[in-house]
Amino acid sequence: MSNLDLSAKAWDSRYQNNDIGWDLGEVSTPLKQYFDQLENKDLKILIPGGGNSYEAEYLFNAGFKNVFVVDLSSTALQNIKIRVPNFPSNQLIKANFFDITLQFDLIIEQTFFCAIHPKLRQKYAEQAHELLRENGKLVGVLFNAPLFNNRPPFGGSKKEYSIYFKDLFEFLVFEKCYNSIKSREGRELFINFLRK
Repeated sequence: MSNLDLSAKAWDSRYQNNDIGWDLGEVSTPLKQYFDQLENKDLKILIPGGGNSYEAEYLFNAGFKNVFVVDLSSTALQNIKIRVPNFPSNQLIKANFFDITLQFDLIIEQTFFCAIHPKLRQKYAEQAHELLRENGKLVGVLFNAPLFNNRPPFGGSKKEYSIYFKDLFEFLVFEKCYNSIKSREGRELFINFLRK
């Protein structure tokens, strides 16, 4: 993995060249169904490594106005602004997730955890814990498959992920995803973790 480039420039290049095979072009079914049952439109929500973030678009159009997207790629953030012109520019943050210091009620995980270098996974769990307010939640999907070990998406398993999160979060839901899109069937875990 020594020549693996996960820099801001490399991620921006992927978006510029449309080298984004993980991008569904729409909000994923598991997250859409989770969003549809949320009642509090005032929740402050973070989508780290959000990329084109159809999740942010869906939430914003559903009346959630405190949605923040953090990504290293200015191209990805600009793509959101083009699709959703009234999305607040100050809530599209070009930064490293690990440098964020704001507080949130909800962090949405959608293909970011599998894109960072696996050695950063414990740090991810700690940062998510740090950014969440009391009773805050980390919700989303994690890949439950080996995938690649030399480039994203990096895979993993429930057993491995448990190690990173068990001391920081209560696992409200940590199960095989029953409503994945077809191409990801049997390869996703749905998580709903409550901050301890």
